Amino acid sequence: MKSLLISLLLILSGSALSAQTAAEIIQKSEDVLRGSSNIVEMKMIIERPKWSREMVMKAWNKGEDLSLILIKSPARDEGTTFLKRDKEIWNYVPNIERVVKMPPAMMMQSWMGSDFTNDDLVRNSSVIEDYDQEIVGEEEIDGRMCYVIELVPKEDAPVLWGMLKTWITKEDFLQMRLEFYDEDEDLVNRMVMSDIKEMDGKLLPSKMTITPEEDPESKTIIEYIDMQFDEPIEDEFFSVQTMKRIRE
Repeated sequence: MKSLLISLLLILSGSALSAQTAAEIIQKSEDVLRGSSNIVEMKMIIERPKWSREMVMKAWNKGEDLSLILIKSPARDEGTTFLKRDKEIWNYVPNIERVVKMPPAMMMQSWMGSDFTNDDLVRNSSVIEDYDQEIVGEEEIDGRMCYVIELVPKEDAPVLWGMLKTWITKEDFLQMRLEFYDEDEDLVNRMVMSDIKEMDGKLLPSKMTITPEEDPESKTIIEYIDMQFDEPIEDEFFSVQTMKRIRE
C-alpha cells in the first residue's frame, strides 16, 4: 500500500510539473515575440488558386491587451485601422469615416479577406488563462528541437477552438508551428513560422504562413519587415481618436 501511494504521488506531482512547465514555455515564447511593447511593419500576402492580394501594415502593440493596426496599402484600404483593447475590436474605415465595434458574431469571420479570423487578433491574451497545457513530445523542425505542446480549453472557457497544438524551440523559445482544431479535434488551420532572422537584437521567425486544411492551395503569408521592441507607448495611444488620425 505504501509503495502504491508513493507511486501515485509521483505520478500526480509529475503531471503538475509537466503542466506548469508547458505554461512557462508558452509564456516565454510569447514574451520573446511581444516584449513590453513592439512596433511592427509587415506585409500580408493572400494567395488563392486564381488570384492574390498584397497589403502593407504597421502595428503598435503593448502587453497582451492593447493593439492598433494601420493598413498602409493598397490605396483602396489605406488608412483603415483596427483597435484591440482586451478582447474587443473596433474598425475604422476612412472612406465613410465610421467606427464599428465588432460584435461576438463576427469573431470567426475572415480578417481582411485572409485566412486569419477576427478572433485571431484577440486569441493570444487567453492562451494561458483559458487552456490547460501539456507537453506531449518533442520534434525537430528546421534543425531545431521543439517541445510539442497541446492546449485543451478549460471547462466553460470562452474560446472558439477545440484544441491548439504548438511547437516551441527548446533553446530560444521560438514558436515554429501552431495547429488549430475544431471541437471534434479535426485539424482546421496550420500555421508555420520560418526564415529566422535577428530583429532589434532578437532572433525571431520573420515569416508566418497559415494554410487551411480543407483548401491547401490557399494560404496567407505575413512577412515581418521591421520590428522594434520595448518602445515607450502610452495607453492613451490605443484609442478611437488615434484610429481616426494616424497615417504613419
